[in-house]
Amino acid sequence: MKTFINLFFAVVGFTFLSAWAAKQANEIEQAKWVIGTWENKTQRGSIYETWNKVSDIELAGKSYIIKEKDTIVFENIQLVQELDKLFYIPTVKNQNNALPVRFTAKTVSETQLVFENMQHDFPQIISYTKINTDSLVAEISGVKNGQERKQTFPMKRVN
Repeated sequence: MKTFINLFFAVVGFTFLSAWAAKQANEIEQAKWVIGTWENKTQRGSIYETWNKVSDIELAGKSYIIKEKDTIVFENIQLVQELDKLFYIPTVKNQNNALPVRFTAKTVSETQLVFENMQHDFPQIISYTKINTDSLVAEISGVKNGQERKQTFPMKRVN
């Protein structure tokens, strides 16, 4: 009887561990639709965001403009799976003393990524919404100087 109980708990534990591991892999897998180079055309020129797979638990992104022959990077971003959470970690030039800021995933799906850090000055929410395979909308929002603010960046895939 004791052997049966031990076996039962071993099977139940293995089942929960397998489900937990599948969920973790699934979150970063579900976010892979951002991989590629995206362009947001503005009156002052184009802003680009490029995402690459670094490993099974990390994607790396960067936002930049191309001015003449120079690439000017605004921010570097890590999308990292750590234990049971997915994090969006931007490091923005001339902000936060060039230190990374962590945003925790609130929504991860095949069509939407939403990250929050309610302690950050602005933005507190960063989201990506997939319109189709060649189009997405990035958005930053939150409260700045007591006012609700939102900036939307419609983007088209360029590769």
